[in-house]
Amino acid sequence: MLVLRTVAEAEAYVASICFKHGPPRLVGVELEWLVHRASAPTAPLDRAGLRAALGPHAPPSLDPRSSPRPLPGGSTVTVEPGGQVELASPPLAPLGMLVRTVAADVEALHTRLTAHGLRPQPRAADPVRRPRRLLDLPRYREMERSFDRIGPWGRSGMCSTAAVQVCVDAGEGADVARRWEAVHALGPVLVAAFANSPVLHGRRTGWKSSRMACWLALDPSRTAPPVVQPADPATAWARRVLATELLCVRRKHGSWEVPAGITFADWIAGALHPAPTTADLEYHASTLFPPVRPHGHLEVRYLDAQPGRRWALPVAVLAALLSDPAVTDRARHLCAPAEGRWVSAARHALADRVLQHAAVAVFELALATLPGLDAPAWLVDDLIVTLERGVRRGRSPADDPDPAS
Repeated sequence: MLVLRTVAEAEAYVASICFKHGPPRLVGVELEWLVHRASAPTAPLDRAGLRAALGPHAPPSLDPRSSPRPLPGGSTVTVEPGGQVELASPPLAPLGMLVRTVAADVEALHTRLTAHGLRPQPRAADPVRRPRRLLDLPRYREMERSFDRIGPWGRSGMCSTAAVQVCVDAGEGADVARRWEAVHALGPVLVAAFANSPVLHGRRTGWKSSRMACWLALDPSRTAPPVVQPADPATAWARRVLATELLCVRRKHGSWEVPAGITFADWIAGALHPAPTTADLEYHASTLFPPVRPHGHLEVRYLDAQPGRRWALPVAVLAALLSDPAVTDRARHLCAPAEGRWVSAARHALADRVLQHAAVAVFELALATLPGLDAPAWLVDDLIVTLERGVRRGRSPADDPDPAS
C-alpha cells in the first residue's frame, strides 16, 4: 500500500489494476435476486431471517462473526444494501462448465431460501415494496446520503433492483479496446432484449427496465456510459476515476462522510488529510457504477435479473459474441445503428425498432457461435425460443405476464 503524491501516478495505478491483460478465456457471473417472505410479500425483510436462511453461507455484512462457506460449486454469497441476495461464481471455461456449475449452486441457494419461507422475486425491480436499506454499514449510509442529494433514484437502485452481471477477461493488447467497445456497443441492444422490470414500488413506471432507469439517473457522474469510446480505455477510465467526486472515505472511527464536490484528484492535491493511498484509490474506484466497470476483468452491469433459469441467456449471448475476435467485430458492426440508445433501451426495449433489428441479428450470431462453447442443450433451446417468440416479435421479458414468484 503506497501513498499517492501525484495524479499521474494515481492514473497509472488505476490503469494497471483495472485492465489486467490476459487471454480472453474465462467467464464468470454474479446473480442478484430480490427476496421476499412467501407468506407476506409486501412485508419488509429482516436481517435475522435472512441470516438464518443463508446459514453457513451468510456473509459478514449480515453476521460479523461469520466465516462464510462457498456453495458446492465454489460460488460465494453476498448481500446487497436492501437485502438482495447475490451469488458470485468462480471464473470458468468453457461456457457449459460455468452454466452447469452455477445452475447447481443456484439450486442449492434457492433451496435454502425456500426452506426458510423466502422466495426470490422473478423481476429485476421490486414491484411492491418501497426501498428500505437492510444493511447499516458506513459505505451504504454514505451512498444513500450522497444519492439523496440528487433524487429518489439512489435508494431505489440500491435497495430495490437486481441484475445479472457477466464478468469477462479484458483480453490482450489491441484486443482490450475491441472487447471494451464491443460490450458497450452490445449494451443498449441487450438492455432492450432482457428488460424485465416494468413495475417499481407498486406502479408501472413507463420504463421496460425501471432498474436501468434508476441506475442511469441516481448519479450520472458515477453511472453514465462513456459518450465516446476511447482508443485507450485504460487511460480514459483512470482519468474518469480521478475526476469523480469522493462518495466516502474509510475511517477506523467515526463517520465516513466527506464534503460534497471533492474528487480523488483533489484529495491528492491536499483537499483532505492524510494523503490517499493505493488502497483508498481502489476503494474509490469501487464506488463508480457504470454499465461496464473494469475490475481487472470487464464487469458487465447493465442486464436486468431474469426469472428462473433465464439468467443463463444473456450470459450465453455475451460469452458467444466475445469468444472470437471475428465474431466480436461482427457483433460491433451489427450494433452500430443502435449506438448510444441506452435511454430508449431502458424505456422502450424492443419496441424501438432499431434496437429490435440489431437484437435479432446478434441473437442469430450468438446461436451460430454457441456450438463451440459446450452450451447445454436446454440453454440453446431456450435461446431459440427467446429469439423466435420474443425478440423477433419485438417483445422483452417486461412484456410478458408477471411470472410466478
